Amino acid sequence: MTDVSDPTMSWHKTACVLCGNNCGVEVRLDHRTITRVRGNKSHVASAGYTCEKALRINHYQNARGRVTSPMKRLEDGSYVEVAWDLAITEIAAELRGVIDRHGAEKVMYYGGGGQGNHLCGAYGAATRNSLGITRKSNALAQEKTGEAWVEGRLFGTHTHGEFADAEVSIFLGKNPWHSHGFDSARKVLKEIAADPDRSMIVIDPRRTETADLADMWLQVKPGTDAFLLTALIATLIQDGLIDNDWLKSNATGVEETIAAFEDVPVADFAARAGVDVTTISSVARRVARASSVSVYEDLGVEMAPHSTLVSYLQRVLWVLVGSYGIPGGMSAHSSLIPLFSYGATGSEPNDPVTGGPVVSGLIPCNEIAEGILSEHPERTRALFIESANPVHSLAESAKFRQAMRATELSIVIDIAMTETAVEADWVLPAASQYEKVETTFFGVSFPDNWVCLRPPLLDPLEGSLPEPEIHSRLLRELGIIDDETLEPLREAAAVSWSAFADAFMGAAAANPSLAAAGAVVLYETIGRTLPEGMEGAAPLWFSAQQVAMRYPDQVRAAGHEGDGVELGNALFQAMVDNPDGVVFTRHEHGQSFDLLRTPDHKVQLAIPQLLDEVRALGDAPVDYRSEDFPFVLSAGERRSFTANTIVRDPSWRKKDPEGALRLSPADAAMLGIESGARVRVTTAAGSAVAVAEVNDTMMDGHVSLPNGMGLAYSPAGGEPEVTGVAPNELTSLDWKDPIVGTPWHKHVPAQLEAI
Repeated sequence: MTDVSDPTMSWHKTACVLCGNNCGVEVRLDHRTITRVRGNKSHVASAGYTCEKALRINHYQNARGRVTSPMKRLEDGSYVEVAWDLAITEIAAELRGVIDRHGAEKVMYYGGGGQGNHLCGAYGAATRNSLGITRKSNALAQEKTGEAWVEGRLFGTHTHGEFADAEVSIFLGKNPWHSHGFDSARKVLKEIAADPDRSMIVIDPRRTETADLADMWLQVKPGTDAFLLTALIATLIQDGLIDNDWLKSNATGVEETIAAFEDVPVADFAARAGVDVTTISSVARRVARASSVSVYEDLGVEMAPHSTLVSYLQRVLWVLVGSYGIPGGMSAHSSLIPLFSYGATGSEPNDPVTGGPVVSGLIPCNEIAEGILSEHPERTRALFIESANPVHSLAESAKFRQAMRATELSIVIDIAMTETAVEADWVLPAASQYEKVETTFFGVSFPDNWVCLRPPLLDPLEGSLPEPEIHSRLLRELGIIDDETLEPLREAAAVSWSAFADAFMGAAAANPSLAAAGAVVLYETIGRTLPEGMEGAAPLWFSAQQVAMRYPDQVRAAGHEGDGVELGNALFQAMVDNPDGVVFTRHEHGQSFDLLRTPDHKVQLAIPQLLDEVRALGDAPVDYRSEDFPFVLSAGERRSFTANTIVRDPSWRKKDPEGALRLSPADAAMLGIESGARVRVTTAAGSAVAVAEVNDTMMDGHVSLPNGMGLAYSPAGGEPEVTGVAPNELTSLDWKDPIVGTPWHKHVPAQLEAI
């Protein structure tokens, strides 16, 4: 760990935590202050690349308002500091009390990490599994469950594009200039734009920074992406542009899929989407003649009307032209820890309170509050929230506040008194991402896949603890683990990790509670054999073993040696030893179909429920606005200086300090305002005042607010101030996808009023 007493120290390797890419950076410290940041040229994936956000990570690490003692909420709503031992004792007793009264299935765990804070999810799982808590959710359930629902049926796994090599790259509701999503995004975008033999196609209502670089920008009307994609697919089919030979060999359900699009009125659907039919024809032909096509969808369509259907349609598009398993195309990939269980091909279970689908074990976020506030006997009675801020990030914030207050017990683990923490019964202070070992599981690529395990830069702030230690103390207090049980495993780990593997398998078979508490057991055993500060990485030993067992040839192709357990040990050792990251599997394109988890290793193209949706599109609404709400608000746009809610200090933003409401010049003229004016934004859920920015990239009738705003922050340690609009004070629980329940944050009917 870094010696923070030396202000003249050299550069130290870590990663940016402000988006899922976790680009490698090097930092210099003056005691606990990050004074300089630069890209890490040796990083396995980013190779020195970084954007402007990473240069200001000190605003995350050293923001005021850190929690430095466990906090207990009193009856009058105030908080009192409590010693760690007493907090753990009381929380364990209260948690046991709820479970004894109502059953573990009435407790919900929400969160478990995000961006580059993923190891805490493994420790949260240990506590959940040990207590029998099965009800869970996190931010993925309001973003990616529709995509996962589709991919589970088509491929049985997740797919990702090779944008650095694709002849045609399509970005759908995605602005990688700011949201990234693949390695060295801006560099890759510039390379595509400069290459006359490659094409970039952007589908977005707003002329984004990525659209400015595109060969073709399809300015689709907000919420009509399903009509546009259906018209594109119908053009491919009706004009004979699909790859029938490839489909015959590599896909099933092709004929019934084609039949659903043969009679689509392309011109009518194009008009509904607001895109000229000749443009659709040109795009279809460019896609059909390309040697490879990669597509990236993101929140712009995943939080909008027809989101699950759109996730399906974009995949039908590239499957029909055979762009799977080829260089520059789409492919499945290996994972250290998959974020979803993609194998579900039948009906998902339904939540007993709301009836909503539970995709990959996740309760739909728009139904959590209802599942607490209901009088249903199966309603949630307690919340355990970790490294997440659902009061701020979920729709209709006021309703989630009400739900938290209605529970019998709410526990939050976080680094600050977030909007969620101030509603909780207990707040436990966690170490920051630079005060503990961490990694990300968002990195997905093919043919090589990588992981970067970054060591801590600093000791935890006094009074805070890393999550592994918090969960370990909690499980000890609950009587689930103890030193007597763990000592034989510690002794085996001290001999070798291979000896530990044998000892752990035997102990877990004899005592299933050890397996349930797996991550904490590994922390308490293998963790003690790791370098100082790296103990929390111990669960990745098990992940390395699973990867080595599933993909032994590909792990060896990535440069790791051994067989069986020894191969997994070698991979884990490489992770621990290399702060630049390591490639953990190296595949070949010919192996892409082996990675499909469908019964016949073919694409299962037909999803009957969604083909019915295609047939019904002709009767679907195109516009969800009304006389009372004549604008469409996109709540949560990503910009240069917005990130997730872990960056609470508003001074980190060099541009757009208040998070302006962007609107078109015509709309501004109609309202009689200029940039800098104040505008009241009203929706069915609430009202807020924003500063206006007249912006010619916006379509008339379409307005946007950025993410990461409306956070309470105390600049001098006094009363907190709020800068900008918290977008989810304006979103609604009722506007959601009918299939998986994802919210329409990017499509909120709104009214504007000049102040």
